[in-house]
Amino acid sequence: MAKQVLVIDVGGTKVKVGGTGRKELLRIPSGPKMTAAQMVKEVRAALGGWKYDAVSIGFPGPVRNNKIVEEPVNLGTGWTTIDFAKAFGAPVKLINDAAMQALGSYEGGNMLFLGLGTGLGSAMVLEGHVAPLELAHLPYRKGLTYEDYLGLRGLERMGKKRWRRHVEKVVKLLAHAMQAKYVVLGGGQTKELKELPEGVKLGNNLHAIEGGLRLWR
Repeated sequence: MAKQVLVIDVGGTKVKVGGTGRKELLRIPSGPKMTAAQMVKEVRAALGGWKYDAVSIGFPGPVRNNKIVEEPVNLGTGWTTIDFAKAFGAPVKLINDAAMQALGSYEGGNMLFLGLGTGLGSAMVLEGHVAPLELAHLPYRKGLTYEDYLGLRGLERMGKKRWRRHVEKVVKLLAHAMQAKYVVLGGGQTKELKELPEGVKLGNNLHAIEGGLRLWR
């Protein structure tokens, strides 16, 4: 494992930064105008003199063969073309952000992770092997997707009470379909949940950082 790993969790509203031996997360505002180059610039500026040997980046979209394959919906441009290893001056491992948090949340068996954030992230860990999923844009109800109901748009459209009902319904549906032993819910909107359905655990931002560290172990 690399001695000092920098972990970057890219989200639609914030970029969270942590790493080896760091207990406090740095939080950098993101949003629809944040380009890949701007993210690198702001992260490097926020780090000050902190040294690192390797970098893990969790990205809110499909990642294949250590490359981002689609420009994000909730961020700016340049994510599919940037050379992150050159930009950060160290080896980089790229992974879907939900998969990174899933890896850090994992406690054995078959686990389904759902990230209730700006959008809807999803991943599974199957007996220690992480498998990114893309469930967000599958059809759910009335011509709308799972993300339209469980993401931020759904919360704002339906209000907390109805949104909570759909979270519970979809968690049960997907857990059964994926044969998950348990489900972990992460993302910023989990703070709006009153109680957790049976067999569901709550994740947190530090799990994403732990997942980024585990990538190098």
